[in-house]
Amino acid sequence: MLEVSDLKAFYGHSCALKGVSFNVPEGGFLAVLGRNGVGKTTLMRALLGLADRDEGQIVLDGAQLSGLPTHRRAHAGIGYVPQGRGILPTFSVRENLKLGTFARKSGDDREIDDRVFELFPMLKEFLDRPGGNLSGGQQQQLAIARAMLARPKVILLDEPAEGIQPNIVEQIEGAITTLNREMGITIVLVEQDISFARRASKTFALMEKGQLVASGQIDELSDELVQRHMAI
Repeated sequence: MLEVSDLKAFYGHSCALKGVSFNVPEGGFLAVLGRNGVGKTTLMRALLGLADRDEGQIVLDGAQLSGLPTHRRAHAGIGYVPQGRGILPTFSVRENLKLGTFARKSGDDREIDDRVFELFPMLKEFLDRPGGNLSGGQQQQLAIARAMLARPKVILLDEPAEGIQPNIVEQIEGAITTLNREMGITIVLVEQDISFARRASKTFALMEKGQLVASGQIDELSDELVQRHMAI
């Protein structure tokens, strides 16, 4: 499904990602874990072509994405929920959702699928409210819904629970699990919450200094690994 081989990413002349390789099967759920500053967000950005430069192989469903501009990678089936959500504050909820439809391969389909309102009923109530007037948790739901509307094969989520009140975190975790288990969307999740990663993910990858240092099935994520690579 998603095959990444020897992926490097650069900001200016600095190599921030140093040859990362992993595979995520169709319908898989990979949790990318590690301390702050080890390259997790850089990995997400490199997959979507948002680093200054990337090298290596990125293959999605047999299609080579390496070297393609970001919009072509989105059309190929990569959705993205960035750290910080990336909501346009002066756009309404409806307009923010519509933006997700522009990543669809079919350029004339701009319908908002009702499934986003099943997962996030709040959005239907606030369609005409500016995105900047939503709470942090509501903005995160909007960001996930926007990514859904691209109808992606894989969604990259960068710390979706960061800075959000616990009751909304539960809703977001449930929605992500539904995307994977019921809708069959492949998930690559950057997360600091080990308990959520263990509940939801199928596989894990631990990062240190721009490289993968451990990976495997989620039941192989031992406390010793967490202590060694994530404890401060």
